[in-house]
Amino acid sequence: MDFAHDAETEKLRRRLLEFMDEHVHPAEEVFRAQLAEREDRWSAPPIVKELQAEARERGLWNLFLAGHPEHGGLPNLRYAPLAEITGRSPALAPVALNCAAPDTGNMEVLTMFGTPEQRRRWLEPLLDGRIRSAFAMTEPDVASSDATNITTRIVREGDEYVIDGRKWFITGALDPACEILIVMGKTDPEADRHRQQSMVLVPRDTPGLTIERGMTVFGYDDGDHGGHAEIRFENVRVPVENLVGGEGEGFAIAQARLGPGRIHHCMRSIGMAERALELTCRRVLEREAFGRPLAVQGVVREWIAEARVRIEQLRLLVLKTAYLMDTVGNKGAHTEIQAIKIATPRTVEWILDKCVQAHGAAGLSQDLPLAAWQAGVRSLRLADGPDEVHLRSLARAELRKYA
Repeated sequence: MDFAHDAETEKLRRRLLEFMDEHVHPAEEVFRAQLAEREDRWSAPPIVKELQAEARERGLWNLFLAGHPEHGGLPNLRYAPLAEITGRSPALAPVALNCAAPDTGNMEVLTMFGTPEQRRRWLEPLLDGRIRSAFAMTEPDVASSDATNITTRIVREGDEYVIDGRKWFITGALDPACEILIVMGKTDPEADRHRQQSMVLVPRDTPGLTIERGMTVFGYDDGDHGGHAEIRFENVRVPVENLVGGEGEGFAIAQARLGPGRIHHCMRSIGMAERALELTCRRVLEREAFGRPLAVQGVVREWIAEARVRIEQLRLLVLKTAYLMDTVGNKGAHTEIQAIKIATPRTVEWILDKCVQAHGAAGLSQDLPLAAWQAGVRSLRLADGPDEVHLRSLARAELRKYA
């Protein structure tokens, strides 16, 4: 058992760390200033394109796309430590490397299930960073923790599919650069419950597609990455060629899409926890309370020690999961993917809570990223399936061993 990174991964790590130190971290203040100045609250500030150009020049592009080295993709085990580094600046680094959700999952769907024409029309510009995309599955009127509940209808009429329904928390759909949505709906309500759903590609400017509002997450509109939209589909018509895969394959495609997405979120969350801990250590060493530095207070030291232990535990579990995804596939790593999806947001949420506490009022403010990160990590306990669904499935698999 070897815990060291291979030589090529270590070379990429050093290259990415240099990129972060020389370009990403210095750009964070510029990014915030440009966010405040932009006319369209959902558009990406100009600094993003500058960082993307630099990342491409350095060979740090599309690293997430496992199994496709022709596009720059790395195996999951090699991508994991790089994704962790990008989590240290979650609003800027992933998008700078063209490794940001929801585009990553959509590119994986198109790579695995798209037709040659679909890949030419939509995958190529996504891989090139020329457009953005969104994934429309969650609905306001049903418990979307069970994806078979969705009520949006996709009905074939001649050479077209007609879509009617309502979706919400559709990440990135408010960004003017978002040109395509992958929409999941029911094509056959009478089929087996896991064969009722299909996915279709819907250009955002299609008549009948109405963006009703942007949703907030604990009061944050997440405008730094395209927001979260509520969308109404009324008699939205697309050609039958826009079907992804086959009719009735929507649920299976969603599961194939969500596995890599879950581990990517976990990788980045570890990097976020690392940076939060770093900020906290620096803070408590320079601040005093009751005549002594915060760093010598017993409770503060306990928080720091616990945070280090929990980060190391998470990292090992995520790396094991990445290794299994590479060696036995996503299905073979299903239990581990569920385990990291349960453990990581909970653990990082705990770490961020202690970091906010150690910073006092500043931890709650807009002057530091901690409060926004805490809100984002809390949302991950619902995104890509809530904790309870993963706990239920994981327990069922464990019990099956002894039944």
